[in-house]
Amino acid sequence: MYKSFYLIIFVFLFSCGSSRNLVYFSDLQENNDQSTKILNAVDPKIQPDDLLGISVSTLNPESNALFNSGILLPPTVTNTNNTNTNLVKDGYLVDKNGFISYPVLGQVKLGGLSKEEATKKMIAELKRYIKGEPIVNIRYLNFKVTVIGEVNRPSTITVPTEKINVLEALGMAGDMTVYGKRENVLIIREKEGKRNITRINLNTKETLNSPYFYLQQNDVVYVEPVVGKYRATQANTNRNLSTILVGATSLLTLIITRFF
Repeated sequence: MYKSFYLIIFVFLFSCGSSRNLVYFSDLQENNDQSTKILNAVDPKIQPDDLLGISVSTLNPESNALFNSGILLPPTVTNTNNTNTNLVKDGYLVDKNGFISYPVLGQVKLGGLSKEEATKKMIAELKRYIKGEPIVNIRYLNFKVTVIGEVNRPSTITVPTEKINVLEALGMAGDMTVYGKRENVLIIREKEGKRNITRINLNTKETLNSPYFYLQQNDVVYVEPVVGKYRATQANTNRNLSTILVGATSLLTLIITRFF
């Protein structure tokens, strides 16, 4: 009789306990190595409000000073570091029409171009004033993404490498809490004057091929919380569920001992 009674209670507890999938890419098979070509990594495009660091290096010290700081050195002044003078501190802000204001060159449109394309354009513009082949280096000075919601350290993250995926961003934000919806992560992206909003499911490996897996500058990642009166129950792991079962079993044993 007691065995049947315990069985009924255990079935009841397991049926009432609701668990969630807290494992990233849980549909990946264990001990099964995979290799797939990365097709969704794209070079970011220069957008309005991007802050660009641009340095120009030539064999001419006067040209270096002129194109890096807008200062023309007198002929009697020499620069011992005649191959790399980078005096740009604040960078060049891309305006709403995609233009930057650069010394001597004036207004140069870089908006919509990748770094590689922008570098080639700057070299072509500089060749009108410089003999030889100038070396141009362009970097994003304010490439950042923001991670908020159910993460341990919500923050805005500056990305010096200009390449980051959603997993790396979550890692820098301390990962999700157990209350974060891994199956419904919101990504907000502004591009070409439009705000795009999409959701990705980090429980499935298909997200690795999503165009939103790799983040772009100024992306916002929002991890939604589990809400409602069942939040704590839904976030239970197997370990927590086992603890509840042990406590419930002890209580039931006490009741049966006294009343049966």
